[in-house]
Amino acid sequence: MNILEGNGRGEAKIRYLDADFEVVVPGTHVTCAVTGKRIPLDELRYWSVARQEAYVDAPAAFEAEKRAGALPTGRA
Repeated sequence: MNILEGNGRGEAKIRYLDADFEVVVPGTHVTCAVTGKRIPLDELRYWSVARQEAYVDAPAAFEAEKRAGALPTGRA
């Protein structure tokens, strides 16, 4: 993976893999699927391979798992 490849200055297009990601279209950031916050590529740590989504932090990734039905919501 080479995040500096090309001269993309906008949102990158990423293919999320099990332990890494592949930059398909160069850019400086991706957008969190839960919060809408920008995530610089060098700070990207959380994503879903199944949903091909990025998350800004662990709480956002946890919320995405709940929304997807992968975890209990705590509602009776």
